[in-house]
Amino acid sequence: MTAAADLVTWLRAAGEPTRLRLLALCAQREFSVSELALAVGQSGPRVSRHLKILCAAGLLARLRVGQWVHYRLAQDPAAAGFLQALVADLDPADPLLAPDRGRIKAAGVPAAQDPAARSRLDEALGSFITSSAGPGRHGSALVVGVQHHAMLASALRLALDGTAVAHSRRAAQAAGAFLKREGITCRIVFTDPAQGPVGPDLVRSGPHFEAVVLDRLAPQAAPLSAWLAAGRQVLASGGRLWLFERTESLSARQDGAPAQPLARLRQLLDEAGFACERLSPIQAGREHVLAAVAVPAWAVRAASVA
Repeated sequence: MTAAADLVTWLRAAGEPTRLRLLALCAQREFSVSELALAVGQSGPRVSRHLKILCAAGLLARLRVGQWVHYRLAQDPAAAGFLQALVADLDPADPLLAPDRGRIKAAGVPAAQDPAARSRLDEALGSFITSSAGPGRHGSALVVGVQHHAMLASALRLALDGTAVAHSRRAAQAAGAFLKREGITCRIVFTDPAQGPVGPDLVRSGPHFEAVVLDRLAPQAAPLSAWLAAGRQVLASGGRLWLFERTESLSARQDGAPAQPLARLRQLLDEAGFACERLSPIQAGREHVLAAVAVPAWAVRAASVA
């Protein structure tokens, strides 16, 4: 039998629209804060407050997966029984719930991976940067997205001065702690995603970064075209841009014909004013990534004329 006090606690925690939506999502599988924030269309801090209430009530459990924290339904028998009955009575097509699943699907959020697969992907991203950087070191580097620490370290080690943009304070803290352990000096800037991928301050500073890395493997609300435009604004004239994009996000059908992710990415780079130097698929576990290196198109045209 369930204690009345426990039942009241659970009902109070679950009896709020956003928290009910979060429980319905976590009934599918575990999610990170950023993925849940994308699904419900709210800020990370606001979703974190709801998750804290659900965890305190014993309805959700925090699960550390490598460098990340995921949330899943509680496994305690009493709470699990309550949640099972609650979720079973929810209609997936309900107007309150259906859009959340749609946003997760549209963003191409991959299924949860094991820590080993995450580590392999992180190392593969770092190796791609190192192998395509060329000789010498860049004067300054900007890394947008700090969830892949090995990649972040590889990019920063190739520059004399580094700046990283984080889209959540938790991600900024985790990246800062990692870089400190590695002895890497870097300025980490927190930017609200609503202000753009890079943030207005860096955009106003002008195109002065010789290396720009765009890591879009976390769920993103802004389209790839907006990221490329921002990267173009801060990239120096002779600089080089790296891009990591989920293959799934470029696999939507175009004009009724099957999409070709590689061709689609080349097209988007061209439309943003870049010339693609290298484009490679990367696979780790169940995640498929397209990695690209590009330079300003005008620089290529100028070199060919000369």
